[in-house]
Amino acid sequence: MFPHIQTIHFIGIGGIGMSGIAEILLSLGYGVSGSDLADNATTARLVDLGAKVFKGHRPDQVGDADVVVTSTAIKADNPEVIAARYRNIPIIPRAEMLAELMRMKHGIAVAGAHGKTSTTSMLAHILCDTDLDPTVVIGGRLNKFNSNAKLGKGDYMLVEADESDGSFMKLNPTISIVTNLDEEHLDHYKGGMQEIEQTFLAFMNKVPFYGLVVLCSDDERLKALIPGISRRVVTYGLYGDADLTAANIRHQGFGMTFDLMVRGKAIAPVSIRVPGIHNVLNSLAAIAVALEFNVPIDSIVNSITKFTGADRRFHQIGTCRERFFVDDYAHHPTEIKATLEAAKQAYPGGLVAVFQPHRYSRFSASWEKLLHAFDCADHVVVVPVYEAGETPVPNIHSSRFAEELREKHASVSYLDDLKTIDQHLEKVSSQGEMILALGAGSISKTIRDVHEKWRREDELNNR
Repeated sequence: MFPHIQTIHFIGIGGIGMSGIAEILLSLGYGVSGSDLADNATTARLVDLGAKVFKGHRPDQVGDADVVVTSTAIKADNPEVIAARYRNIPIIPRAEMLAELMRMKHGIAVAGAHGKTSTTSMLAHILCDTDLDPTVVIGGRLNKFNSNAKLGKGDYMLVEADESDGSFMKLNPTISIVTNLDEEHLDHYKGGMQEIEQTFLAFMNKVPFYGLVVLCSDDERLKALIPGISRRVVTYGLYGDADLTAANIRHQGFGMTFDLMVRGKAIAPVSIRVPGIHNVLNSLAAIAVALEFNVPIDSIVNSITKFTGADRRFHQIGTCRERFFVDDYAHHPTEIKATLEAAKQAYPGGLVAVFQPHRYSRFSASWEKLLHAFDCADHVVVVPVYEAGETPVPNIHSSRFAEELREKHASVSYLDDLKTIDQHLEKVSSQGEMILALGAGSISKTIRDVHEKWRREDELNNR
């Protein structure tokens, strides 16, 4: 595929986006090495697949690499970047490598502020049940194949597109899905919402003349861009005159049921095993593309009914001490609000939300909206910011946020030390309640560790 390239080195290989590309390249027969600050389940999987993974960053680890791939978190002064530059080894961003892989296939790219991983995962689940056999790279582990990547033998490649730094503009998909727009990543989009809208418009118009743009017309900003799209458009949504919509939406345990409507005609009843109106929308987007490939509606319904979600997207950890543990990646106000609403509809007991703010810059930018995102929680536990390598911002503290949130929400606690979270959760939660972890950082591992600790303690006590 890449002439004269044999070994590819990834700096930041443990990241969810980087690891997926690394896995595809391993499957294609390339030598893959990489480094990251910490080992995790993802790096362990890559090692099992044949990658050489180093802990920490050192110049000699670049080895005999023919090209170096960097994640967005890697700075120019990284010792491995400096070493590669000194040796004139090409250094490319993750998105460029993804674009090169996609160039060999017909690409399907899922973009948008929220719902990308769930939408990509749903579509992957449907298409992998057909003879299309796509290659897939997702921003989360899909339960179906216990990975965030899969090398297929078919002509299509399905990817989750990262708009955070504008690098999704390197992609040239045949089909684009855009779920929604939001005022995010303003460190990159200096022009604010107007620049975000214009960038997404340009992205959608990158689709070739024979391609397709699928977008959510419930999003007023996206809908306003339709006149500027010079490609074929299919819309989905719950309101107005969307091409695909859902009628008779009902909550059913930890899932949803609805009647699929296509251009005003009832097509089929659909059940999904993930909660929330936002997941109904995500499923409509996936169904729209599946119909474009002429997948029979019976096959679509059967596949999507079996879809059990992606890792960290309302992931049900289990029950312990009569508390139901759930882990979710939500960290933006819109995502948190939607996740809490879905949890409240799906679960009859009380709801304890454990919120870990992600990055000082993001926390600061969304502060005011976050104060209004927790209305559905019965109690909110706020823990320290997950820094993700950022320098602290003056006066942007979780403790201060908890104080301000307490003025709007009756029941809020602040926990300064995550080492005592198991004791704190036992104190603030009751039997029959859900404990829902929210955040893109370490809170996922923390909440799973609490569940496992309680389980082991109870097992010992019951012997």
